[in-house]
Amino acid sequence: MTDLIKLTAAELAEKVQKREVSAVEVAQAHLDRIAKIDEHVHAFLHVDAEGALAAARAVDEAQTPASPLAGVPLALKDVLTTTDMPTTAGSRTLEGWVPPYDATVTRKLREAGVVILGKTNMDEFAMGSSTENSAYGPTHNPWDHSRIPGGSGGGSSASLAAFEAPLAIGTDTGGSIRQPGAVTGTVGVKPTYGGVSRYGLIAFSSSLDQAGPCARTVLDAALLHEVIGGYDPMDSTSINAPVPPVVAAAREGMKGDLKGVRVGVVKEFAGDGYQPGVTRSFEAAVAQLRALGAEVVEVSCPAFTLALPAYYLIAPSECSSNLARFDAMRYGLRVSDDGTHSAEEVMSLTREKGFGPEVKRRIILGTYALSSGYYDAYYGSAQKVRTLISRDFDAAFEKVDVLVSPTTPTTAFKIGERVDDPMAMYLADLCTIPSNLSGNAAMSVPSGLSDEDGLPVGLQIMAPSLADDRLYRVGAAYEVARNDAAGGSLIHQVPDMGA
Repeated sequence: MTDLIKLTAAELAEKVQKREVSAVEVAQAHLDRIAKIDEHVHAFLHVDAEGALAAARAVDEAQTPASPLAGVPLALKDVLTTTDMPTTAGSRTLEGWVPPYDATVTRKLREAGVVILGKTNMDEFAMGSSTENSAYGPTHNPWDHSRIPGGSGGGSSASLAAFEAPLAIGTDTGGSIRQPGAVTGTVGVKPTYGGVSRYGLIAFSSSLDQAGPCARTVLDAALLHEVIGGYDPMDSTSINAPVPPVVAAAREGMKGDLKGVRVGVVKEFAGDGYQPGVTRSFEAAVAQLRALGAEVVEVSCPAFTLALPAYYLIAPSECSSNLARFDAMRYGLRVSDDGTHSAEEVMSLTREKGFGPEVKRRIILGTYALSSGYYDAYYGSAQKVRTLISRDFDAAFEKVDVLVSPTTPTTAFKIGERVDDPMAMYLADLCTIPSNLSGNAAMSVPSGLSDEDGLPVGLQIMAPSLADDRLYRVGAAYEVARNDAAGGSLIHQVPDMGA
């Protein structure tokens, strides 16, 4: 039974389809793992054992598999609505709230026969880079429990690295899929904005939020991408175009030939602030891509240096608007509603009690940036920078097929190390933010361990919008080559937790 948790999603799906193992056995093995170790990791906020086993039984009883991932367990970030489990977005404001509808991503997973194990921990309303801002306590990195698992989707990525689930769903507003993927040694993909429906995703920053797949291999991520991707009339930002052939691209990449592929190295993602071990790992990854036949050239994207300040004006501005709906009248928490306070006082007291300090900081910042007299100077200027960043991407993709960079400037830092220094915390997303501002696709794939601290490092690959398949071809080729050179997959070097 223990061996089941170490298999990839593709391997598990094949065994279930061949009736070599039942979906119930697969689900139970992962539920046992969660019960055994999650008190040390805290990847899950809610585990639905009964629902997961019922979904697995339905897969076993079906005559034909509903999808290539039928019977495979999955961990779902707690920002996507579910009718049979609470959805809290990591906040006390929504504690115990059970939505009346499923997110489109949730619905597609159910229809595909994917077994949802539960909801994963996250920074409150996806605001953070470490999963320390969850109202329910931090998630711990399975590689080193004293360190962060990245944020805001730390629970999803940690569940993969801890072998609690072979697949997970994350959301990426400024890097919240890729950054946790990098520091936990897993694969994380931010699809093209609009490529996966946002219906039922509790909004942080509507023009930036994007749900995407998390997995332990590039092929597994591609299989999940095809399940959740595609047009959704319920989402006005959804792209009405076919899902790029990501699974075929991953399988093509696994052949290990990148001849004819042009790879651009972003000049601006280097220098001071980058941990030497991260830089060395990135240089080795670029050499590996060159050895696979890719043509590697340096590309300059000067506006990328302005991405971080632009992001921290746009995202808080949109969050200050989106979170206005949590007013104690419609959802979750309501305090001091004892007849002695006005409705306005109840709203104010509820928001004071329900929101954590990082959420309050961003609401205040965004409200200020949108206020009369400052809108053009702050929010308007940030949107102009966003246009410059998109133009830099467009110019770069005229010369190359994909861009590469380190995913994060450093490896996972200690829990508590940066909580009193928000600017240092925000720098964790330095390399990932430009792709959110432009809307193009991006992936983080493990590139080894830093030689300084033995912690995972990620290689970021960026592709034009609607060319997500390029990520999977390059990512899969690199993954296979790196694993061959290292003598095995990085994920199997995670310290044993008593499995």
